[in-house]
Amino acid sequence: MIRFETATKFNAQEIANLVNSAYRGEYSKQGWTTEASLLGGQRTDAETLQKLIDSPLNQIEIAYQGESQSIIASVHLIQELPDTLYFGMLTVEPKAQAKGMGKILLKHVENIALGYGLKRIRFTVIPSRTELVAFYERRGFKATGNSEPFPEQDPKFGMPKVEGLILLEYDKLIQANEPS
Repeated sequence: MIRFETATKFNAQEIANLVNSAYRGEYSKQGWTTEASLLGGQRTDAETLQKLIDSPLNQIEIAYQGESQSIIASVHLIQELPDTLYFGMLTVEPKAQAKGMGKILLKHVENIALGYGLKRIRFTVIPSRTELVAFYERRGFKATGNSEPFPEQDPKFGMPKVEGLILLEYDKLIQANEPS
């Protein structure tokens, strides 16, 4: 059983540890969603997450497996009015990846969007992460054709190991009772 909660500032350090372990460094290579070959350094920090948690129209959802008190997954959400929910930092603990948690987390994101009366969800991704792009495409997301540069060499987001990183936007229109 998976249970979800909306994060508070008291969860920020544990979320930062989870996100960094899933995206960067040697431990991240135990999962299939690592960015370790593309980016070094951290993905986020507790201070940044606390600011997101305290910002209007932002929330971070966290997931626990069974009765465990350790966060197994998380996702950052931003309501973009009038009709869109942006998600980022979708994270699953590396050793728990490839077991369906990402699908469950995405369904939770869709349910939140529907609960807010939103009709579209979107995210950005580094296009060279082809296995991740394929995961989202299998779940109905499509490239919008929009892109943005990767954040300039900011240690708070990581340091690029390759030239020319960009973020491509993907989206999906949603409606109630849609199959996953």
